[in-house]
Amino acid sequence: MEPREPRRERERAAQQQPNPKTFVSNLIQIGTTDPTAQVPESISVPEVEKGVGCDFDSYLLSPDGSWDERIASAKERLGSRVVILGHHYQRDEVVKFADFRGDSLKLSQQAAGTEADYIVFCGVHFMAESADVLRRSHQVVMLPDKNAGCSMADMASLAKVERCWREIGVVLNPDQGLTPVTYINSAAALKAFCGRHGGIVCTSSNARKVLEWSFGRREKILFFPDQHLGRNTGYTMDIPLEQMVVWDFDQPMGGLTPAQIRDAKIILWKGFCSVHQMFRPEHIDRFKEKYPEAKIISHPESPFEVCQKSDYVGSTEYIIKTIRDAEPGRRWLVATELHLVKRLHEQVKGDGKRVHFMSPTACMCATMFRSDPLHLAWCLASLLAAHVVN
Repeated sequence: MEPREPRRERERAAQQQPNPKTFVSNLIQIGTTDPTAQVPESISVPEVEKGVGCDFDSYLLSPDGSWDERIASAKERLGSRVVILGHHYQRDEVVKFADFRGDSLKLSQQAAGTEADYIVFCGVHFMAESADVLRRSHQVVMLPDKNAGCSMADMASLAKVERCWREIGVVLNPDQGLTPVTYINSAAALKAFCGRHGGIVCTSSNARKVLEWSFGRREKILFFPDQHLGRNTGYTMDIPLEQMVVWDFDQPMGGLTPAQIRDAKIILWKGFCSVHQMFRPEHIDRFKEKYPEAKIISHPESPFEVCQKSDYVGSTEYIIKTIRDAEPGRRWLVATELHLVKRLHEQVKGDGKRVHFMSPTACMCATMFRSDPLHLAWCLASLLAAHVVN
């Protein structure tokens, strides 16, 4: 039999939760002028065990395809109280409602510059964390779906990084000879770890400057969680590949010998972005056979061999600016997320430019895809009901 106290705690928590039907009713009311509109049977709340409650997936079932109308109406009613952020990699159905579009840091800075009470970040977990760090004191950050994580960020947990730091300490004193550098695409706990150990956070735009700063303070760098950004940046600084070793977080001592650790300039975490990892140098070779005049541009999260075959390598903002500013009629092969590539093609095709996605098969960012119109509508309807979710 279940102990009484845990059961009572659950029951008290359930009583504090708003009625799920209230939220569903708000969603039905958004976008309609009929104040007597009833909740369709297709989204009625299923019976659940008393005190357990009902999560989003169990009751918020879409009755029709009118989410655009409902989101737009809710956004209008909320007015300047809410700002919606849409990451470059977000799906079109969601990003079209964004007040700002961009990379995670830029979006967080823009949101903090507004007077909005609520920041709805249509992105992934670490992005919402960044916005929460930079927000004003009165602002609240919401993520439409808390399951929208990042597989690359999850590859470097605080526990694994702390263990790495201890194991490196067997070979050398890391606080004297090693600067920890974390890519902004990581958990806030890792950014704090870098702060405690004299390290720093980088973006794909300023990675080289950050590495130069780091080498000015200590002899070596521990770079996480994306090995490709670290390797591609280090190579532009004339650091030999053999002096950039990979730390396998599933192996004792990262799978490295003491000599490899001592000889390394950069210790790269064995992490990667699943979207950018799929691009291959043979994709470029085949494309150039068909379009020899084409230009190749890649995000530095792409593998080393892909970046070496590219004419340009840079951040998402760099990719967008380079293609927009290029001469008319140019054909481009792009190694970054598909939604961005498709939107960029539509934006520049009027100048005769053609923008192609590098891989013949698409690997969607599954976690980014979790921020769908349904979750966004639910988020906004919750705010209309004076309830903050996620």
